Amino acid sequence: MDELQGTVENIIFASPDGRFSVFRLRPDGQRGIVTVTVQMEPPLQGQQLELKGSWVEHPRFGQQFKAEHMLVAAPTSLEGIERFLASGAVDGVGPVYAKKIVDKFGGEALEIIENAPNRLREIPGIGAKTVKKIHDSYMEKAELRQIMVWLEQHNVSGIYAAKIYDEYGSFSVEVMEANPYRLMREVEGIGFATADAIAAGIGFRPEDAARVSAALEFQLQRISLSGHCCVPENMLVDEVTRALGISRGAVWDTLKRDLAEGILNQEMVGDTVLVYPEYLYQAESETAEHILFLQEKAEFIQVGDIAQMVSDWERKTGFTLAASQREAIEGAFIHGIFILTGGPGTGKTTVIRGMIDMLEGCGLRILLGAPTGRAAKRLSEATSRSAITVHRLLEAQGGPGGAVFTKDIDDQLEADVIILDEVSMMDIVLMRHFLEAVPAGCHVILVGDVDQLPAVGPGAVLKDILRSGVIPSVCLSEVYRQSEASSIVMNAHAINAGRVPKLSDRLDSDFEFIEMNNPVMVEEHIVKLCAETLPQLGFSPMEDIQVLSPMHRQSCGVENLNKRLQQALNPPAAYKPEFAGSVRCFRLGDKVMQMKNNYDKGVFNGDIGFIRELTENKICVRFGDDLTVAYEKPELTELQLAYCMSVHKSQGSEYPVVILPLVPGHRIMLQRNLLYTAITRAKKKVILIGSKAALNTAVANNRTARRYTLLTERLAGAL
Repeated sequence: MDELQGTVENIIFASPDGRFSVFRLRPDGQRGIVTVTVQMEPPLQGQQLELKGSWVEHPRFGQQFKAEHMLVAAPTSLEGIERFLASGAVDGVGPVYAKKIVDKFGGEALEIIENAPNRLREIPGIGAKTVKKIHDSYMEKAELRQIMVWLEQHNVSGIYAAKIYDEYGSFSVEVMEANPYRLMREVEGIGFATADAIAAGIGFRPEDAARVSAALEFQLQRISLSGHCCVPENMLVDEVTRALGISRGAVWDTLKRDLAEGILNQEMVGDTVLVYPEYLYQAESETAEHILFLQEKAEFIQVGDIAQMVSDWERKTGFTLAASQREAIEGAFIHGIFILTGGPGTGKTTVIRGMIDMLEGCGLRILLGAPTGRAAKRLSEATSRSAITVHRLLEAQGGPGGAVFTKDIDDQLEADVIILDEVSMMDIVLMRHFLEAVPAGCHVILVGDVDQLPAVGPGAVLKDILRSGVIPSVCLSEVYRQSEASSIVMNAHAINAGRVPKLSDRLDSDFEFIEMNNPVMVEEHIVKLCAETLPQLGFSPMEDIQVLSPMHRQSCGVENLNKRLQQALNPPAAYKPEFAGSVRCFRLGDKVMQMKNNYDKGVFNGDIGFIRELTENKICVRFGDDLTVAYEKPELTELQLAYCMSVHKSQGSEYPVVILPLVPGHRIMLQRNLLYTAITRAKKKVILIGSKAALNTAVANNRTARRYTLLTERLAGAL
């Protein structure tokens, strides 16, 4: 890394959350000023810094020094001390008192403030209260500097100092010296690698039990990101042994200790021991308990002749229901918890409308929800009723460990019936929180398409409940009004059955296949379709067309297509301000997606919006019709361009037009459920573009990755 020493001249920008700052530095022995960026709280004006990092060229602001390590020393020159005190960094001292203090005590000014603060009263105008304020404020800064120095001395960047100080205060160094692995559990942004580096720096042995225990926990976190709730113990031990480079016996010993102490949990299935992180064990166990409790406690809704009620609804609305559809509507009245599944065109929406009409007609209070904002909006439009996300239903708020739900077992939802759509997207943790907020006696109707991609989070909740056979369900399999069904619907069912869809190369077809074997040509053609061809047919590039991709990388991946489509659909212009970061560029008018739940801002993972205002320090995004959210620069990691998105991110949404590249480079991700999910997002037109070999691979590959879960066994009473 490049090194740079100098004195802080002034602070240009500091984000409110302390995660990013820009300042000007006067290098030692050099003329001129250098602009420095660092991902942490800003230093103090007048401080002497030792920086390690790299020189970068910002497209708008020119050459900058991007610091990755920052070692802070107290200013030593009289000018530096005065500038530091005058900067406002120390409460109770401004430019006037800064000059008086330096004039009085000279180079000993900071030592006086730290060790003999009462001597400040020798300066006219400074009383006892002001002395205390100055001393306390300076000591807080000194403690932060102490943490930064300690980290740097142990070969870890001081950029983590502010977060660590916020968590542990004056005890920060003591905590790190006793067990640095606490940081990965308790300080946001610090993972196992950073904690392990600190531990190595202070002499922890490679086989130390605290290190192995943290590695086991970290490996289970990684496993959960792949959708698993648990993992066979042999597999876990092998992974940790390989990662740490230590003996297998040491890992086994620590695992057995953690299981005995309840730090981790286990279940025996046959001859296999499956290991859980504690939170997923509780989530899975309690989900099973809540489902069985609701099934037992909910009473039959007394409404007289249900079959006659259904017939009256058919006569009133003009719908003629199939036998399975009638059975589903009746199930909502009979069963405490009930599942409705089916693919596109099978009449799920009609059944939900019928359920709602009849239940409301009986004076029952109904709540409607879905896992994402877009899925909730679809449900609302389909039923002409209010529907909100599960997070909003549960009144989620941000907390130090993630979401905190106001609605829970102590303050439950007020409803007689709750209908949740797109349940295939719900992971085990969210399902657990939802179910504990459902009051005894309330009927719950879970709706979804089990053939779509599973939830991004851990578990396979809908599939596992169905597999258990314990909860009543109806699967709608016949395409309703088949003669009127679109090619999209018919091809979706063909793909789901393992058959190659009927393809057309006609532009006016609602299911078009453009054969093209060169990925670069596919990329170019996608841009042309969005910018020229489809707009000529009346489709809005921003509102109507959604490009999906199986992968993030490569030429036809999400990242590259977003750059190409941004350039084509929202090119740079003098009147469009933009923010160019190290990874992505945001421009006024861009289509963007929220990438994580932000409870404070009221936006959630997968929400789509448009940049309506962009200044040097802030971006404002309009989500839907009634929500505008402001982002400071450090928060922009929560946003991603959304001209193209992954198929996973599209779940629960519908778009007039969907474009999906299918190229050989995506082979590892080409699966039947991914292709099925992608094309069922389209309402009016699907365009597949790529090779027939890639298409055939996707249709033939029905080997979905196995998820280690035991919800089915818990519901069936096998555990």
